[in-house]
Amino acid sequence: MKPSEKEPSNNAKLTSNRSSSAKKTKSAITNNRRRDIDSDINIQVFEHWLDNLDSASRESFSAFAEETFSSIQVYLYAKFLGYESSIIAVDHWVSATYPKPDHYKVLLHEIQEMQEDIRKLREDIENYAVKRDAGVARIAQMQKELRGTIAQVDSFVSSKDRKGLLLAGADRALRELASVFKDDPIEGPLQEASMSVWARIQFED
Repeated sequence: MKPSEKEPSNNAKLTSNRSSSAKKTKSAITNNRRRDIDSDINIQVFEHWLDNLDSASRESFSAFAEETFSSIQVYLYAKFLGYESSIIAVDHWVSATYPKPDHYKVLLHEIQEMQEDIRKLREDIENYAVKRDAGVARIAQMQKELRGTIAQVDSFVSSKDRKGLLLAGADRALRELASVFKDDPIEGPLQEASMSVWARIQFED
């Protein structure tokens, strides 16, 4: 086949690749815009619910949301106050209103860096770039630090899980009590007592 006969095929492939790339870029932009719009709507819906709370409940909830790192715990507290929509709206609102550092992600990154440092040090020992006795001692120290960081991650995760389960159980129990004594003269005092119990639980370690 002559070179001139190959050119249309190559040009066609190039045009096709450009078209495919443009479609993917357009699709990604469209999806991002749709995600941003959905997030804005969720935030507005949740803020509307929050604005309809009484002043004391709104201030207490906002203070809790500001201090808490778990969107699940914020969602449970909102449910206790009567929120009936999805956790997605709560998560979007928390992320936009009270952005917080991801300590879990930071710890995992530290673990990866430590593992890479240990790997490189072992290579240096094998290549005689570092004295074996000094290198082995350093690796032992680094492994000790690595285990400490891993323990921090385990503690962080278990603490969040434990607090979430505690709040979920409290929410269920208090809701059941409210249902049992609905329209009863004790309903008002019970609601006040429930708020007190919830407030105490949410700020405990």
